[in-house]
Amino acid sequence: MKKSLLVSLVALFASFNVICDSLMGFPELSSGVWQGWIFIAEPITGIVLGPYAGFLSTLIGVMIGHTIYFRDVYEFLFTFGAPIGAMVSGFLFRGKWKAVLAYYTALLGIYFITPIAWQLPILGMWDVYLAYSILLVITMIIVQKGGPWNPKSKGLPYVLALSALIGLEADILFRIIVFVPGQTYRLFYDLDVEKLTPMWLGAAVVTPVKVALSILVTVTVGPALIRTIRKIRFLKEDDTSSC
Repeated sequence: MKKSLLVSLVALFASFNVICDSLMGFPELSSGVWQGWIFIAEPITGIVLGPYAGFLSTLIGVMIGHTIYFRDVYEFLFTFGAPIGAMVSGFLFRGKWKAVLAYYTALLGIYFITPIAWQLPILGMWDVYLAYSILLVITMIIVQKGGPWNPKSKGLPYVLALSALIGLEADILFRIIVFVPGQTYRLFYDLDVEKLTPMWLGAAVVTPVKVALSILVTVTVGPALIRTIRKIRFLKEDDTSSC
């Protein structure tokens, strides 16, 4: 593939990410992880461009988007979760599960060795735990050669959906690690466990709604985008096979 085409696609998806990230979300969905609409663009960017180009494109998008729609200076740290999420979606769509599993296992381990984690309601991260459980099942499917993990034809919709889910929850997990084990809840926002608990439970309701919306968009527009990209020989079928 020509480098000029790759650069064009990275720029195109970066622009899409800028638009999504710089738009303010609905007030009803203001709690939780994302304040803008970056969660819509994040997984499809990684899936179509691949993990590395997807990371770069999303990173450019959120840096510009956060500058246009300025939240606070601390959000520039948390928003690194978005390019990580795009990368994870890109890896998993291509069946590259090892880095994804290592990422989840390491970060969850860091979370659970943090004392305050045991003082917060366990249901506050139910979606992350579910995603990790699903990832373990996906890993077993991919490891078993000839398993149903097939991003072609009839298998494409569920592979898109699961890749989007795991990527978005990887983004969420990164932000949680920065927020709780990283002590930024206290250093940046002067919160204690008592103040943090209602925020924790509120995010557990709102954030999964955003994840579901993003998955719906990914499954809806993903197949057409992938077919288009394949026609210009950017995303070869070999790149979407398990490995």
